[in-house]
Amino acid sequence: GARMQEADGVSHAEHKRAQSVLVIVCTRGGEFLLMRRARPAGFWQSVTGSLALGETPRLAAAREVREETGLEPGGALIDLRHSVLFPIIPAWRPRYAPNVCFNREYWFALVLETRRLIRLDPREHLEYRWLDANTALELASSWTNRNLIRALAAI
Repeated sequence: GARMQEADGVSHAEHKRAQSVLVIVCTRGGEFLLMRRARPAGFWQSVTGSLALGETPRLAAAREVREETGLEPGGALIDLRHSVLFPIIPAWRPRYAPNVCFNREYWFALVLETRRLIRLDPREHLEYRWLDANTALELASSWTNRNLIRALAAI
């Protein structure tokens, strides 16, 4: 796997944790934020990211919202107290330790009063759209993303 050389010359494995967050950002009016990833091409998603070492799902969710959208989640971040286990797609397996095949994803929602301007990190995402639930369901690339949009749209 990937190795990182520290300034002191000690190398250590830099594998992603097989635990991540999914944060659906939506408005009270039922619009959902989706962002198009830089890689893989044409992959649309909500806010996602892996937990750092020692990081709780809530802290990871808040950090990823800040990093990927520029929004300050504050107290509006809702822990949906639900997680799903899914197989890591083969193309992304090298990011994880050998023999790690499944990821545990924790679900959150950030419900905003209205649409907000989003500040993307161009290394991660190339564009964003605010969409109604049906359009978001058509565009979202991952099934867990679609399932959570579906659940929130039904509220």
